[in-house]
Amino acid sequence: MRATSTTLDNNRIKLIVEVDETEMDEAIEAAATSLSKQVTVKGFRKGKVPKSVMLAHLGGPEVLRAEAIRESMPDFYARAVADTLSDPIGQPDINITSGDESGPLCFEADVEVRPDVQISGQRELRVTIPSPQVNDAEVDAQIDRFRETDAILQEVDRPIVTGDLVTMDIHVQQIDTEVAPLDMSDFMYTVGSGSIIEGVDELILGLKAGEDLKLNGSVGAGVVATYELKLKQVKERVLPELSDEWVEENTEWKSVGEMRDAILAQMRKMKIVEAQMSQRDAVLVSLSELVSDDVVPETLADSETNERLHDLGQRLSEQKLNLEMFLQVTNQTPDQLLETLRRDAVRAVRIDLAMRALVKAESLDPTPDEIDEELTTTAESMGVAAEDLRANLRDSGRVAAFQAEVAKMKASRWLNEHVTYVDPDGVEIDRAMLETDQSEETEA
Repeated sequence: MRATSTTLDNNRIKLIVEVDETEMDEAIEAAATSLSKQVTVKGFRKGKVPKSVMLAHLGGPEVLRAEAIRESMPDFYARAVADTLSDPIGQPDINITSGDESGPLCFEADVEVRPDVQISGQRELRVTIPSPQVNDAEVDAQIDRFRETDAILQEVDRPIVTGDLVTMDIHVQQIDTEVAPLDMSDFMYTVGSGSIIEGVDELILGLKAGEDLKLNGSVGAGVVATYELKLKQVKERVLPELSDEWVEENTEWKSVGEMRDAILAQMRKMKIVEAQMSQRDAVLVSLSELVSDDVVPETLADSETNERLHDLGQRLSEQKLNLEMFLQVTNQTPDQLLETLRRDAVRAVRIDLAMRALVKAESLDPTPDEIDEELTTTAESMGVAAEDLRANLRDSGRVAAFQAEVAKMKASRWLNEHVTYVDPDGVEIDRAMLETDQSEETEA
């Protein structure tokens, strides 16, 4: 079989394929074997019908050849894709130009391919990740959490601040409904917890015991209620004095210094791990921003969306759930779910296009040896022979896809070495901190 590729407009190519007579004869024999197991002819058992009898029963050699072409066309097309290293993203329009009755089979396949995207600015990427640094305020806050377990409540006569415990009476009246009002007496509320209704924490700050607060808030889909809060008492948490005696009596450490050092070391490890875990996604998102949404083909966006919807359905099925139940639990409409899935799908496609563009921009195409090495590694992980995997990739038309994955691995390594990592304040992060292996210490 011989195949060539011609570039057309609008990210399309035309494959011109010729299948020689020897391969067509093999396809016809395979089709005859397959049909012999399906055709029922009086006086013969299935699978034992002589070829001449079967041909007469079907209507002649032309019918058998047509069936052979129909059965073999997906394989012929896949091999043409592999041989030309094409990267189709849609279904092909196939047109047989000759050989449908005899001789070599010639056909053309017009198909959409992945667009060739250009990027710039990849060497100036500044990627924001959580800071691996620990400051004194964070250590103090963690120490205060220990002290809070031994805190006492003390009534205060001052404006309310975040963290205060407020005792209040609550009256809730739904608007334009017949639902009876809800009353709660001596309800204890921690300011800042957000457990009553949105907006309370902002409005209650600065008020004092003896004052009232009234606001409207949503209590469900399209239902609004009026909340009336009577503030009766305000208490603050008074923490115990931080001393060596208190630390030794209430914690696993013997002194304030030992406690602070241990907490600092633990928080530093955790923050480094957090920064390391966020690196890959943050880098990919930053790179994808070099590619605009309008270059994402609808074909790829639709395919990725459908795949994500299918995967969701599979996961729900494994949990004995269905899509309708999922929508109810997550309070979504079908359109909202599809919008979310499509947004994520478009981002994934942008990342893929950006990685491929980076490969081209930085000349990161894998060498034949690198491809062979990765193919061998992949085959070993699958428990198959490397040559069998190689043949499978060719027969299924996924040679280009596999090579692209190897190239994107090189692109990922390039990114990690060349981007600049910064914390949320824009301060550059020491790369040596991100390369420190915390696994052994964290497990300990």
